Amino acid sequence: MEYTRLGRSGLTVSRIGLGCMSYGDPHAGLHNWTLDEEAAAPFFRQAAELGVTLWDTANVYQGGSSEEYVGRAVRRYSRREEIVLATKVNGTMHAGPGGSGLSRAAILEQVDASLSRLGTDYIDLYQIHRFDSDVPVEETMEALHDIVRAGKVRYLGASSMYAWQFAKLQTAAAVHGWTSFVSMQDQYNLIKREEEREMLPMCADMGVGAIPYSPQGKGRLTRPRDVVTDRSAADTVAKAFDTDFDGPVIDAVERVAADRGVPMAQIALAWVLSKPTVSAPIVGATKPHHLADAAAALELQLTDDEVRALEAPYVAQAPFCTD
Repeated sequence: MEYTRLGRSGLTVSRIGLGCMSYGDPHAGLHNWTLDEEAAAPFFRQAAELGVTLWDTANVYQGGSSEEYVGRAVRRYSRREEIVLATKVNGTMHAGPGGSGLSRAAILEQVDASLSRLGTDYIDLYQIHRFDSDVPVEETMEALHDIVRAGKVRYLGASSMYAWQFAKLQTAAAVHGWTSFVSMQDQYNLIKREEEREMLPMCADMGVGAIPYSPQGKGRLTRPRDVVTDRSAADTVAKAFDTDFDGPVIDAVERVAADRGVPMAQIALAWVLSKPTVSAPIVGATKPHHLADAAAALELQLTDDEVRALEAPYVAQAPFCTD
């Protein structure tokens, strides 16, 4: 495994992050394809053995059960100080003023709830899960700063929003001397490249590290376009991201992978890893080879011709900031 600083911060993370949305009680949330704790255990163990130290979840993943699984897995397969725990806040956990959003009430309530489910005294990277247009940015940033000062959180991150929204939040922190964001978790892959317009250049300028989710296009870039998986057949969220423009890009990945004699997943991930603003792509793993392929992608250097072949079929699309 390779390690790097998260943006210009002092936080060291593995170059691959373990995405934990796939782990949680299948009956407790939006997704019925998630792995229960017994089925998820081998992937936590494999991540620890491979040296994957960045583990990313969210309070809303499967009603909080993902955080519970992650917390127990840290104690079972590693040591707390060796894992960079990342979670998120904003989504609805319950009705009431503290149950959702980025108000002071919600942030203070939900960080304590996440700490309890994770079974830890601190969260390494606490991320706002989208922008909250109903709350003044000053209220959000001051509340986040307070939980950092209280020792409950060590670094702050954000996830998927428009660049102007991220700039507004960062500016509020700078003006008032509050803690700013060190990372941006947005969707970025060969079939979703709209972050190249504004967000990634802004992150590079600010020294913010990108930790993109779905670097393999929610699995679309890991298999030929006519292959269907259980998740792709059942996951309405993933289906919503399919477009008519995806096919030629998927075909290009398949051709480069065939020429190289490696899985498509490695090619797709190697492309994301080659981008200088990217610190650590977040990779979901539900099959034994997923994390092994991700680790192998670190050693795969694409040629300029291969990069051009992979990027040429892309057609610009409307910006988006949801998952």
